[in-house]
Amino acid sequence: MPEPVRIAVLAGATGATGLVAGLFFAYACSVMPGLAATDDRTLIGTMQSINRKIINGWFLTAFLGGPLLVAVAVAGYVGDGGAVLGWLVAALFCHLVTLGVTGRCNVPLNNRLEAAGPVERITDLTAVRQWFEATWVRWNLVRTVSSVAAFGCLIGALLAR
Repeated sequence: MPEPVRIAVLAGATGATGLVAGLFFAYACSVMPGLAATDDRTLIGTMQSINRKIINGWFLTAFLGGPLLVAVAVAGYVGDGGAVLGWLVAALFCHLVTLGVTGRCNVPLNNRLEAAGPVERITDLTAVRQWFEATWVRWNLVRTVSSVAAFGCLIGALLAR
């Protein structure tokens, strides 16, 4: 892979990863604490709405594009070895943790929340909140750490070049 292409792929991977890490961090330090201070109806209704709207081209491009570009970068640096490749492999591992936690934990919780029905029709809002909120927040924290770690590894790869 030509060097300008490798640099562009690495830069794109770093940018996309930073966006996703920032999104998950924002949830961890502002969105969920803010919703924690609201009533059950507000938290559930807001999370249902967010979960419907987040599946869009902007989010999916960054969320899936980051790990894809890291995998391409790994392939581009395989022959060189060295510190850059080590950082890239670590970043890819961190991305796999983020994807795994999202797919196995947060998304099923989001789907279950949606299946509970419109907030106006949920008879026991407190019960729904109890099985959703703390578990979702815990797994979001894990993917926040893994995505921030992936971003840090990509910065390491850029500096090691």
